Amino acid sequence: MVDTVVAGTRAFAWNVPETFNFASDVVDHWAKVNDGPCLIWENEAGETRSYTFSEMSLLTKKLASALAAQGIRKGDRVLVVMPRIPEWQIAMVAVMRIGAVPIPGIEMLTARDVEYRLGNSEAVAMICRGAIASRYEEPTRNLPTRIAVGDAPDGWLDFYAILDAAEPYEGAAVLQAEEPAIMYYTSGSTGHPKGVVHATRAIYAWRVSAIYWLDLRPGEIIWCTADTGWAKAGTSILYGPWSVGACAFFYDGPFVPAKRLELLSRHGVTVYCAPATELNRLVAEDIGAYDLSALRRTVSAGEAMNPVVAEKWKAATGVDVAEAFGQTEALMVALNMVGHELRLGSMGLPGPGIDLDIVDDQGRRLPSGEEGHIAMLTPNPQLMLGYWKDPERTAACFVTNGNERWYLTGDRGVRDEDGYLWYRGRTDDMINSAGYRIGPLEVENALLEVDEVLECAVVGLPDPERGEVVTAFVVLKEGVEGSPAMVERLQNHVKSVTAPYKYPRQIRFVDSLPKTTTGKIMRRALRPPR
Repeated sequence: MVDTVVAGTRAFAWNVPETFNFASDVVDHWAKVNDGPCLIWENEAGETRSYTFSEMSLLTKKLASALAAQGIRKGDRVLVVMPRIPEWQIAMVAVMRIGAVPIPGIEMLTARDVEYRLGNSEAVAMICRGAIASRYEEPTRNLPTRIAVGDAPDGWLDFYAILDAAEPYEGAAVLQAEEPAIMYYTSGSTGHPKGVVHATRAIYAWRVSAIYWLDLRPGEIIWCTADTGWAKAGTSILYGPWSVGACAFFYDGPFVPAKRLELLSRHGVTVYCAPATELNRLVAEDIGAYDLSALRRTVSAGEAMNPVVAEKWKAATGVDVAEAFGQTEALMVALNMVGHELRLGSMGLPGPGIDLDIVDDQGRRLPSGEEGHIAMLTPNPQLMLGYWKDPERTAACFVTNGNERWYLTGDRGVRDEDGYLWYRGRTDDMINSAGYRIGPLEVENALLEVDEVLECAVVGLPDPERGEVVTAFVVLKEGVEGSPAMVERLQNHVKSVTAPYKYPRQIRFVDSLPKTTTGKIMRRALRPPR
C-alpha cells in the first residue's frame, strides 16, 4: 500500500502488487471491510441515485457475468461511450472484472470517431446509451456485441435486461502488473488519435494522487467535473477516489455556474476538482450566498491556473486551489501536495515515487531556471505501456542519456531552486482549450473536406477564458468569398464530422499560409511568440 502523508515530508515507497484487479481488490474490498457510499448521482432534471460499495460490487459482478456470456474474454477491448451516468462506472468496472480492456469515450464522438476507434483497437463490443445508438449503427454493424443503456434498438442488447438476468460473476480475472488494463484515445499533433494503453500497475498507481493531491479519506465526497472519456476521470472520479474508499459525486447536466455552487452546497462536497476555465466562471458569482462549509480542498488540472482566479476563489471560500500536472500517458506527475508550500501558478513538485525533471534534447538534466523538456525518469508504474500498435510513436517519446532513460511529456517548463515546476508550453502543435486536448490535423482534415477550401492551418491562440481557442487560417479557392456564412458553414461541417468541441471558434480567411522551403505549412508562424 501507499504510505500516508507526513506533513512537510515526502515519505513514500512504491509497493505495486504482482497481480491486481480493481473490481475485486478495490470495489469488493471496501464492500467487505468498510461498506459505505461510493457514488451519488444527479441529473439536470433533479433525478438522483446513490450506491454503496456493496451495491456496486453486486451490479458489476452481474454485468461481468453477462459480458462473459457474450464471449468477451480477458484482453478483449470494449468501447464504453457514455455521459455522466452511473452505468458508466458499472460498465467500466464490470469490463475490468473479467480482465477485458475498457476504452472510455465521450458522447460527443461522431460515427467517424467511433469507426476509427473500433477498427484500430479491434474491439469486440460497445456499450452506449440507446438514445444515441442509431448514430453508431453503421460503424458497429459487424461488431459481435452491442449493448444499449435504455431503449435498445433492434440488434442491440438491453443493458438492464442482461444485467437483471445474470448471476453474479465469481471472483475476478487475475491480472499481472504488466498486463493491459485500460486504453484511452488521445489527440496528437499529427495523424489519428493515439491509443494509450495502461497496465494494471497504473490503475493501482492512481491511488497516489488521490492520497497526496486530492487528500481524500474514506466516506468523503469528491466532485470532479471531467468528462468520462478523459484520464482525469480515472484520477478523480473512479479509480483514485474508490481506491481510498471515498465517494464520487456525478452530475449529468450542463455547466451553469450558479448550479455548480448550489450542488457543492447541497451535497456537502468536501473535495472539488475543476479546470481553471470553470473556476474562472464561478468566481464571478455571489459565492457567499452558498454554504460551502463542507469544502476543505479545491484542486485543478488540465490547463494552466490563473493565480488571480485562485486568489479570488480563496477569498470567497477560504480554500486554496492546488494545481497539478498530468497527461493521459503518465497520469498525474507534478502535484501541489498536502503538507507542502502551495505556489500559485506552479505545477507543483514531482509526485511521490516520481523523478520528474527538466532535461535538454539529449536527456541531460538542466539547472534551475533553464527551460527544457518536462521529463520523467523510467521505469515508473504510472507510465503507459505504449501507444497501441504504434511502436515508432512510442519510441519517439523517449531519450536516453547514459543509464537514464527519460520519458518526454511533450511539454516544456522550468524548475525553480526549490524544485517546483513551472509550465512554459507544448513542444508540438497540440491545442489545449478549456482542458480539452485537440490535434490540429483532425480539424484541418475536416475543413479540407469542404470543396471551397484550398488549404488551411489550425492553431491555438491565447484566450482569457479558455486558455487557448481553436483558430483556423483558411485559404479559399479562387472566386470564393470569405463571408460570415462561409464561417458558419465551415464550423458546422467540423462539428458534423468530428467531436464538436474541436470546431474552430475563430476562422480567419487569408491569401496564403507561411511555409518552409519544402512546402510544409508552418503552424508556429501563425501563433504569437511566448
